[in-house]
Amino acid sequence: MMGRVTARRPVVRITEHGTTRRPDSLAVEEPLEIRVGGRSLSVTMRTPGDDIDLVHGFLLTEGVIENRDDVSVVRYCDGVDESGANTYNVLDVVLAEGVPAPGGPERRFVTSSACGVCGKASLDQVRTRSRFPLSGNDLSVTAATLSSMPATLRAGQRIFDSTGGLHAAGLFTPDGALVALREDVGRHNAVDKVLGWALTQDRVPLSGSVLLVSGRASFELVQKSVMAGVPMLGAVSAPSSLAVDLALESGTTLVGFLRGESMNVYAGAQRVKTGA
Repeated sequence: MMGRVTARRPVVRITEHGTTRRPDSLAVEEPLEIRVGGRSLSVTMRTPGDDIDLVHGFLLTEGVIENRDDVSVVRYCDGVDESGANTYNVLDVVLAEGVPAPGGPERRFVTSSACGVCGKASLDQVRTRSRFPLSGNDLSVTAATLSSMPATLRAGQRIFDSTGGLHAAGLFTPDGALVALREDVGRHNAVDKVLGWALTQDRVPLSGSVLLVSGRASFELVQKSVMAGVPMLGAVSAPSSLAVDLALESGTTLVGFLRGESMNVYAGAQRVKTGA
């Protein structure tokens, strides 16, 4: 399964020097059905690999679980192709005794790789209350350290180097050390994968960590970081207006346009130290 992260497809390349035909490496995108207790909860389009982390992160950021002990078993089940071979595209989760099964408003059955919350019934239902409040968190990171993080993240994007088609999310220490990195065709999946890894390592809440994403900071990414207790979210590109609103409400430090030595701090600027 781990070898299915890239695929080769023929391409016609056109340049000023003429036309050539050659194979090209693409990021694989396949559905993953998440079941809880045998009942289908969601289908997300993802890049295969780190699926166990993805499921743990998804359940954490949906408010279903709080720690790794809330999950008893995660197993691949009967996803098969035409030949009868397991596609590894169906995961069933058995929650620990006493952990309530997810209820309330349902997600739509299929979630695209572009959006993590478009399946919610309404915006109000997305404003899930985190178990890990951020208002009193005293994390401090220098602007110089933040400026160094995108290059470190990019250097770790192994699959992006061959495809150019994957988002990345990374967890950093306050002094700029990369702790974990995950890639995926969906930005929300990359975040779920890295947060799910942290959950399985008993690192949640991530009160001493910085979460960095390779693209823009949308509402759902801020929500996911809040649900994991991350006090600072950085993005190489722009945030949305709703992402800024949620950051302000939750006490999250939100940094956008993190490029070179410049950045915009949209919320929680007290955690970014400039040395001035």
